[in-house]
Amino acid sequence: MNGRRHEVESITVDDVVREAGVAKGTFYVHFKDLRELTAAVAGELVKAIDELLQPVRLSIDDPALRIAYGCSCFIDRALADPGWAGVAARMAAAAATVGEVARRRLLEDIKRHVKGFPHGGIRAELGLEVVVGITLQVLNAIAEGRLSSRHREGALAAILRAIGLDARQVKSVLARLPERPAATRDGLPGKAAKPRPRPRRAAGG
Repeated sequence: MNGRRHEVESITVDDVVREAGVAKGTFYVHFKDLRELTAAVAGELVKAIDELLQPVRLSIDDPALRIAYGCSCFIDRALADPGWAGVAARMAAAAATVGEVARRRLLEDIKRHVKGFPHGGIRAELGLEVVVGITLQVLNAIAEGRLSSRHREGALAAILRAIGLDARQVKSVLARLPERPAATRDGLPGKAAKPRPRPRRAAGG
């Protein structure tokens, strides 16, 4: 269950420089220690997923749907590769620079979302920490084998409820999530998915 996580945690600087074919001194020119290297790698992995989801994210007008879509892409990536999930979750929690751009974009969406509440709702900065916190906990639980694909929708619903949506609104957002493209099964969110439009009510219905 945790084999891949233990393999990552058992890697040493000697292992890294031997695999890379560089001198140990060269490693320390660029990184203070193995933790700093891991944080840099995790940051690039998070950045790659975040960049791939942007075309669809930017095509979505509803900020709550944007938030749910972004979170779903990271959860789907974790489900496709639990080893990635463990590294990304631990490093994002430990290093503020991991996922910095993704956090900034998420904050923009949350600010737009809270403007729609007549009495303000949750403060955007608090909403950011709540959404990130839940998502990282879900990624970590997936990495440890405690959560699986059957918990995906519940995790997204918990995130949406945490930022003020009621049960009806949560159901509406989840129903309108863009289709998961085939690339998601390989750990990539894909670029061509489109949000599903709201169904029109029949005239006189």
